Amino acid sequence: MNPNVPGPVEAHILAQLGPVVEASLYELPGGGVLRALEGGEGPPVVLLHGRGHAASMWFSYLTVLARGRRVVALDLPGFGLSSAPGGPLRTAEDGLRFFTDPVEELLLAMKAGPVAVVGHSLGGLVALELALRGKVPIERLVLIDAMGLGPEMKPLARAFFRTGPERLARVLGQELFDRLLPPPETPLGRRLGALGYELLAVPGGRPRATRAFDTLVPMVGEVFHRLEQLDSVRQPVLLVWGEKEDALPVSLAVEAANRLPEVRLLRVVAGHSPHLERPEVVLPALRAFLDDAPQQSTAV
Repeated sequence: MNPNVPGPVEAHILAQLGPVVEASLYELPGGGVLRALEGGEGPPVVLLHGRGHAASMWFSYLTVLARGRRVVALDLPGFGLSSAPGGPLRTAEDGLRFFTDPVEELLLAMKAGPVAVVGHSLGGLVALELALRGKVPIERLVLIDAMGLGPEMKPLARAFFRTGPERLARVLGQELFDRLLPPPETPLGRRLGALGYELLAVPGGRPRATRAFDTLVPMVGEVFHRLEQLDSVRQPVLLVWGEKEDALPVSLAVEAANRLPEVRLLRVVAGHSPHLERPEVVLPALRAFLDDAPQQSTAV
């Protein structure tokens, strides 16, 4: 499998998304490229995936959101078909810049106007950082089991990330990897599992992105966070969190909800990826939030 082109699972998904959603490679003014999956017209919404994934993991959301919105799902730097930026990777701030700077650069170059940004896990940290920096005009923020809200991460999750998901995928093969991280037992879940495995098992791994991520998640001590800055977030925020979360405890979402000035909290009976495990719950809540429809904080 060539790491510079989509694998067979992803290629099939991209073909099914067209012509509503198409893939583009954007050259950044400062060098490097980011891949975007985009389509639709209307108020823009930007989707940012988690560690090891790619924009295509949002495939069940893209065509739905493209009805009445311009949807832009990005491969984070170093993942998918996006290039890995250079620069030092010694500190957590270095790692944060690795993932955030190219995304910010592209969104500024696009001049898309006020955007809503949806981020999962690592993508949630990038979304939060974009809002805190204030250069990109962000009108709404959706954080799904997001990093960056507090210092905690469960020990097994740290061990998994530090061992290297890409290495584990290549060594174990898909059958054993699926036993380690079982995909949802639905047709959509199995398809997501196949795509997620393909993205991780790419030959050579993602060494620069892995190094950048590891600066944010040490084996011991606090993971990188912006807890003390949450009260300065002025955008309305939707927090979506899995009640069965096995990496970032739900207490982080509760504490963040107490600090964010304008927030809704949706607690879902799911693990670390409630938007993938329970799209029938998360997608309607996401659309209601983007449309500014009232909704109560709850667990579903």
